[in-house]
Amino acid sequence: MSKNAKETFSDAGDAGDAGDAKPDAPTGTGTGTAPVPAPAPAPAALRARVRSLGPSMTRSVQAVAEAVASDPAGCAQLTVSALAEHTGTSEATVVRTARLLGYPGYRDLRLALAALAAQQESGAAPAVTVDIAVDDPLADVVAKLAHEEAQTLADTAAGLDLTQLSGAVGALAGARRVDIYGVGASGLVGQDLAQKLLRIGLIAHAHNDPHLAVTNAVLLRPGDVAVAVTHSGSTGDVIEPLRHAFERGATTIAVTGRPGSPVAHWADFVLATSAARETQLRPAAMSSRTSQLLVVDCLFVGVAQRTYETAAPALASSYEALAPRHSATAPTSKRTTR
Repeated sequence: MSKNAKETFSDAGDAGDAGDAKPDAPTGTGTGTAPVPAPAPAPAALRARVRSLGPSMTRSVQAVAEAVASDPAGCAQLTVSALAEHTGTSEATVVRTARLLGYPGYRDLRLALAALAAQQESGAAPAVTVDIAVDDPLADVVAKLAHEEAQTLADTAAGLDLTQLSGAVGALAGARRVDIYGVGASGLVGQDLAQKLLRIGLIAHAHNDPHLAVTNAVLLRPGDVAVAVTHSGSTGDVIEPLRHAFERGATTIAVTGRPGSPVAHWADFVLATSAARETQLRPAAMSSRTSQLLVVDCLFVGVAQRTYETAAPALASSYEALAPRHSATAPTSKRTTR
């Protein structure tokens, strides 16, 4: 189906209604047709899938998803009716949750839970909570954040669709021009990607001003690439330029923590990220940036591999040009403390 055949996706419905009235978010990219279920994740990727889809789930579906992710061994022993009773939901909700997580049915989910439980039993990491109290000593803060950063990276790597990643790398490697859209913390990630691509000779620009983003997006054409970085997937200032780029034939890529969000509707390739659970002292913008930067590095290295003959000399030239700026000598005397 051609790009123009995609139906208009209303941003107004992104928030959804409260509670169980909120519809389940589709998985994959929007094509104007019924969504294609995502492939069943490996057992190790189950928690990553729950983290990424959690905010878009209804309350009842989220209850089932969180139960199986937090206690895979226990839930693997439960029948569909027993799990429904355990989570205060219905058998239909349990089956719907299994399918949303990428499994054909509950039986397949149970098998994955059993495999995950076996993996955890063979070498489980010590339990560390991310909840950081105001009076926590710095040693505890460091330990908790380090654990969550590592878990976020592992979740993102486990849940990353390599087919989508390969397609995105191929598009970037052959791009005439790359536009990158992001605001706030995601804008910083977009700037990081642009700088990396520039270092290997690609024409790349990061736009965190929504007006400039749109005015540049409308000039894109086939052979160009537009990248949107948005954890929520519903940031209008990022979706609008991506839509314009898509409608003008550019290849579009979304780096988002919500694969079923509005931004995915305008993306040819969707790269899902994970994030640590949001807390009062660590908002989503902080925890999501870790996984976004991992995806950026994967894109950069993949593009550098595919364009090695031109990328390697470009990197060498940039290192040589910057070397004098990194050769300042330290002062011989210590700074006087006031």
